[in-house]
Amino acid sequence: MNYEKLKACELFLFDMDGTLYLGDNVFPGAVELMEALPGLGKKYIYLTNNSSRAGADYVTRLQKMGFPCSAENVFTSGMATASYLKQFHPGQTVYLAGTKAFYRELYNYGIKLVNDENGHTEAQAADVVVQGFDTELVYEKLNKACHFLRRGSEFIAANPDWVCPMPEDEVLPDCGSICALLTASSGVEPKFIGKPNRRMVDLISSMTGIPNDKICCVGDRLYTDIAVAQNAGAVSVLVMSGETDENMLREAERRPDYVLSDVDELHTILKQ
Repeated sequence: MNYEKLKACELFLFDMDGTLYLGDNVFPGAVELMEALPGLGKKYIYLTNNSSRAGADYVTRLQKMGFPCSAENVFTSGMATASYLKQFHPGQTVYLAGTKAFYRELYNYGIKLVNDENGHTEAQAADVVVQGFDTELVYEKLNKACHFLRRGSEFIAANPDWVCPMPEDEVLPDCGSICALLTASSGVEPKFIGKPNRRMVDLISSMTGIPNDKICCVGDRLYTDIAVAQNAGAVSVLVMSGETDENMLREAERRPDYVLSDVDELHTILKQ
């Protein structure tokens, strides 16, 4: 196979869960790849649809797992959502159904939140309901979100993932599954901000000055990691270390540019 388009990429956007690690288990060769990229003339960003942690939390987590990482190396769907709200809903009130970390992320971006970090509010209205991957979900948040949506609030969600993969073939219900519940009860469909929305890649291109066709998205999911690259005109690399299996790949309407077993194989290709 010709890897010239892959090797010509200047910036690599890495999904994390299922790509570099699974749960707390780091995949073989993942740390070594990230350490080697600068020496190969490549920049990298850890790109995640997981809004349950703030960007700063990911820096700490990745460093503890042995990965090289600083603040400029992380971009989350929570950060992208905050950016979207500031651009398209400036000054509007927001009800957030998400974790305390997501709450702090939006608060630090200056978003006008009507609830506290636990989801409690006395507000009678909110312009926008934002749903995240809420690992601290309680019924009150669902009740409030449904209340506001049924009264005209816009519905924005951090990411469309149905599940978050875990070790031993377990999963956690992710943002997309929570949104399905809210849509069923309110009749309102969400606007998803994270992958596969090309906005994630476009924002990073704008921040770094690297054009989309010189950016490579690496991940384990066809409908988010690979789709965002295809939607944004970036290069796509599917690794078979996470959610996608051979049957899913065969049935895909559009194939990734490259299919590799894992990120260790990517390292081998780039250093050739």
